[in-house]
Amino acid sequence: MTADRTWTGPSAPERLSLLRGTRSVAIVGASNNPSRASYFVATYLLSSSPFEVYFVNPRATEILGRPVYPSLAALPVVPDLVDVFRRHDDLPTVLEETVAVGAKALWLQLGSWHEEVARDGEEAGLRVVMDRCLKIEHARFHGGLHLAGFDTGVISSRRSLG
Repeated sequence: MTADRTWTGPSAPERLSLLRGTRSVAIVGASNNPSRASYFVATYLLSSSPFEVYFVNPRATEILGRPVYPSLAALPVVPDLVDVFRRHDDLPTVLEETVAVGAKALWLQLGSWHEEVARDGEEAGLRVVMDRCLKIEHARFHGGLHLAGFDTGVISSRRSLG
C-alpha cells in the first residue's frame, strides 16, 4: 500500500453482499494465455462459481471454448459485475463503458488501483472494488481457498484425510 491511497473500499461483508447479488460477470481483458491471471480467474469462475461468465477482448474470438466479445456493449447481457484486467491508463475508458452498459459493479484486480476511477464509479452509482482478486474473494467466502493453497481459517473437528 502506498501513502497516497485515500479511497476506502468495501468491507468484507459488503464484498460478500456484492458477490451474493452477482449473477453475471464480464472479464474485460480476458486472455487465452494460461499464464495470465485473467485465464486463471476465468477457469476458476467457470468451474467453481454460479456466475454466468463473459469474456471481453477485441483481439480474441474464443477463450476456454466460449465466445469472446469485442466490447462490453457487444455482450448479449448487461453484466452485473465487470472484472477488469487492463492497464492503469485504460481504466477510465473501461469505467465509461461499464457505466454506459448499465453494470452494477466495477472490480479492479490485484495490483490495480485508480482513485479517480473509484470515485467516479461510485458517483455514477457503481459498487467499486480495487486491488482484490475476484477468484480469491469468492473462494474466501465460499470455503474454497484451500484449493489454491490458502488457509481458509475454518476450524473443524473433522479429521484430515491427508
